[in-house]
Amino acid sequence: MNEVDCLGLSCPMPVVMTKKELKKNPEGAIVLVDNVAAKENVTRFAKTMGYSVSIEEAENGSWKLRIEK
Repeated sequence: MNEVDCLGLSCPMPVVMTKKELKKNPEGAIVLVDNVAAKENVTRFAKTMGYSVSIEEAENGSWKLRIEK
């Protein structure tokens, strides 16, 4: 599963990058985000596309979103 680094990016870029990655690798991806809006928007987008999302909070205030079919 590929990792998409969206740290430091504001929406809509994390959603755009996640969409692009899932188009290339429809089995899923790991997305790194560091703001609440990006976490919520990427999660919402993935769920509407039929993916499950598990969220792991990192010590540095960022999140790792594991998106899987």
